[in-house]
Amino acid sequence: MKTHLFGFSLSLCALVTGVCAEPLAPPYRITSTQQSACYDDFHAIPCPALGQSFYGQNAQTNQVPARLSLASDGLTVQDTSTGLTWQRSPDINHDQQLTRADKLDWAQAQRRPAELNAAHFAGYSDWRLPSIKELYSLINFNGTDPAPNVLTAQLTPFIDTRYFAFAYGQTSQGERVIDAQYASSTLYVNSNWFNSKKLFGVNFADGRIKGYDLKMPGGSEKTFFVLCVRGNPAYGQNNFVASANDTVSDLATGLMWSRTDSGEGMNWQQALAWAQSKNAQAYLGYSDWRLPDAKELQSIVDYARSPDSSQSAAINPIFHTTAVTNEAGQTDYPAFWSSTTHASPYAGSNAVYLSFGRSLGLMRGVWQDVHGAGAQRSDPKAGNPAFYSSGRGPQGDAVHINNFVRLVRTITH
Repeated sequence: MKTHLFGFSLSLCALVTGVCAEPLAPPYRITSTQQSACYDDFHAIPCPALGQSFYGQNAQTNQVPARLSLASDGLTVQDTSTGLTWQRSPDINHDQQLTRADKLDWAQAQRRPAELNAAHFAGYSDWRLPSIKELYSLINFNGTDPAPNVLTAQLTPFIDTRYFAFAYGQTSQGERVIDAQYASSTLYVNSNWFNSKKLFGVNFADGRIKGYDLKMPGGSEKTFFVLCVRGNPAYGQNNFVASANDTVSDLATGLMWSRTDSGEGMNWQQALAWAQSKNAQAYLGYSDWRLPDAKELQSIVDYARSPDSSQSAAINPIFHTTAVTNEAGQTDYPAFWSSTTHASPYAGSNAVYLSFGRSLGLMRGVWQDVHGAGAQRSDPKAGNPAFYSSGRGPQGDAVHINNFVRLVRTITH
């Protein structure tokens, strides 16, 4: 017996047991992070073999490549893996340069698709602002996080510049190098800090998702680059089915997840090893679990939920997520490790995590939800969190180091 979901068929066995003799054909794929190097706690290393420390990281997993093609008119980029078509450049004034003048505030960004549609841009009239999941599909983790005193010529952006136009922030105009934030259509569902709404965006200069305050200190409007998208309206919409063996299959992506998490935090090396220990046990009936890469992990964030708006983690309640007490003493939900290193030009000492609870920073001596549930930041892979009692960075980002794990595997049958 079969059921039809999103235009493809799946035998009933997969819905009940998570095991099926017929291949899935999901409506969209989570594409590769393009991370090809392996790392230990600090540096790039030869990729380890099964049984060695740091085995099972991002570069060692089978990844679906983005299949990008540039239109003959040079205006759009199509990704046939995701079914999405993008503007190639956020160049608003058509001067063939990306500068501060090309950035839009939230009201302007909301009007941008209508302007493109009215102009029949590139021959289409169905442009829209991308959701945060659509926008994140463009991120690549062969990029390098800017370090102090590093020239931009020594950096690699977190977006494929063979296809997309990109520019770092204009320091000559008072911007920071990292001011290359791109707007999504996804507002944080709990935006109360300083009475300012937060908009989730992807920073392709430093490789992060943050909830950005739309009002800046002093009352000015936050501005963003804007890339509009069209095609595949199903992208980013999960279709979860829980199975009797305590797994959750996402029929939209062809990924299977553990319904429960690790129940405790651990550093990055321990997280990789924990996944392999579960394989040795044939956990939940499978021996091909892995730590998810950054894009896989972000695919299960539910941006309609947050600890304050829904009193839950930012994930579908079909999953069980362990509650924790955060730095502010609140009941909260953990950050989860990915297998993806967040590299700088000199080191690989940080790894990517996703916040499924508040994304705290110490501002003016008070812990605040500065970036929102669903933010993607990075932590040191090892060390003592107590050394970071005041956070780090300009917004005092909380540093956990001991993050939680939720396992994933690819449904192959």
